[in-house]
Amino acid sequence: MLTCPQCKFKNPNINKFCQNCGTSLTHKICPKCSTKIALNIQHCPQCSTECSTTSYALITQEEHQVVSVIPEPTQLTQNLENIANENSHTSPFHQIDLESYLDPQQRYPIAEIVTEITTQEKPDFSPTVLQASSEAETKLATENDDSQTILSMELSSLEYVAYTDLGRQRHHNEDYFSVDSQFHKLELPNHSIVTAQGLYILCDGMGGHAGGEIASELAVNTIRKYFQETWVKGELPGTESICDAIYLANQAIYELNQQESRSGTKRMGTTLVMLLLQNNQAAIAHVGDSRLYRLTHKQGLEQITIDHEVGQQEIARGVEPSIAYGRVDAYQLTQALGPRNENYISPDVTLFNINEDMLLVLVSDGLSDNDCLETHWLTHLQPLLSYTTNLETGIQNLIELGNEYNGHDNLTAILVRVKVRPSSPSCL
Repeated sequence: MLTCPQCKFKNPNINKFCQNCGTSLTHKICPKCSTKIALNIQHCPQCSTECSTTSYALITQEEHQVVSVIPEPTQLTQNLENIANENSHTSPFHQIDLESYLDPQQRYPIAEIVTEITTQEKPDFSPTVLQASSEAETKLATENDDSQTILSMELSSLEYVAYTDLGRQRHHNEDYFSVDSQFHKLELPNHSIVTAQGLYILCDGMGGHAGGEIASELAVNTIRKYFQETWVKGELPGTESICDAIYLANQAIYELNQQESRSGTKRMGTTLVMLLLQNNQAAIAHVGDSRLYRLTHKQGLEQITIDHEVGQQEIARGVEPSIAYGRVDAYQLTQALGPRNENYISPDVTLFNINEDMLLVLVSDGLSDNDCLETHWLTHLQPLLSYTTNLETGIQNLIELGNEYNGHDNLTAILVRVKVRPSSPSCL
């Protein structure tokens, strides 16, 4: 059995993620090139960087063989929703003067000096094969070979629901979302053909009273209009097209900031997370700390996006998580749409095929803060994989949970439930 380092849940040896909390049981990220590597690998195969991990080995009683190496868990703290200067510090113990730039709600500081973002290799989110040794290695390799025989799949059905809530401590809602979904089903004597196209966008605005609301709505509408004009029917937009849409949204907010001579904490900005679907093909993109989670029966809950914040940036540079998230500015955002031109943003885009029934969850940080979903996914998300459960009731329960568990911010969620089936020969 593999014991999860985060929640101590005992998982079967073949698991790649904890069934209880979704923590990875198999891999870590290279701090230099962001390549995903097995936990027991000491040097990155891409750049040879040493990737030491404080860990403990889990040993099976039957085999007495090391089957996995698990990183020591790190307790994270609440997201303070800040924007940071990416290179404004040289020490992991650097402290900043929060009073110098926080707005009255102590949310997003807008740094006056920001270094342009350079293009970096994005992390690989493809499935990881659990590595083992000796007899256990042979056994697990055989099991993995069987599990990796993937049938060609096609879309069977698509459902979605979206909801936003003010929260218990906010006086206005700076979150904004849009759903543009098309579903078509053709029934034939021995077969049905299902096609779908969907664009799901969620933004969490910032920038003082009214500013955040304007930025988030402007970003959503700019991106939605771009794809209405450019999305080729039957084809999923590529990475370049997706980035172009994001850059347009950034420019729209940036120009408005310039026109209104906004500066400092009054400068508008927004986070972004979006999902694009074309049948059973998917693309996700994000800037900031709004998240997308993926839930399946096999893998459990997975956080697909990585927050653009100082803590994660420091971990990528090789700083221990406990030090990285011990900083006062650990949750400052390193990217957001609008405060500066496109040279200062680098959207993360991930493409993948949906080959099993899946629930895709887009959320603002009012719902994801304090590991809310990681703690409660078994009760509030897992049941929604079943097509007998009502998504509208599910999202209402999820928002209610967020208000009880957090409640300090606006809460927004978009749930997309996708069902697939083995492909059948076309009858046309």
